[in-house]
Amino acid sequence: MIVVAIIGLFAAMGMPSIIKALQKEGMRKAESDVMEVCASARAKAIFSNQPVAVVFHPAERSFAVEGGGPGAGSTYVNSSVLPDGVELAMLDINLQDFGASEWAKVRFFPNGTSDEMTIVLHDRERWRKITLEFSTGLASVTDVDK
Repeated sequence: MIVVAIIGLFAAMGMPSIIKALQKEGMRKAESDVMEVCASARAKAIFSNQPVAVVFHPAERSFAVEGGGPGAGSTYVNSSVLPDGVELAMLDINLQDFGASEWAKVRFFPNGTSDEMTIVLHDRERWRKITLEFSTGLASVTDVDK
């Protein structure tokens, strides 16, 4: 009984740290949402056998899978707005700068490929680059070298 009480005490003490680690805020949420929206569009293109786009609105700091709405049975995020404190520093699609544009589209194709895209996000502490590899349609996140 004492062993169970000690284990319960340690679990209760560690719970706030675990919750905080799982909670997405700020830059972490922005990175995750961009990656998930891209993954959602890629999956939708493959399963529907039709091109699907992610539409970015840089001035509004928002982005969504074109045609939007929740995907049938999908666990991915289909649209999002950058969290407060996170800014879009760069949006390049197929080597063209769309950071000052009203909107921009990144296309995903049924064979799993996509347009090439580079996004740079920043907050007070970090600069992060999200790159979409055109030959696989998969996104990756790296630190930006200053």
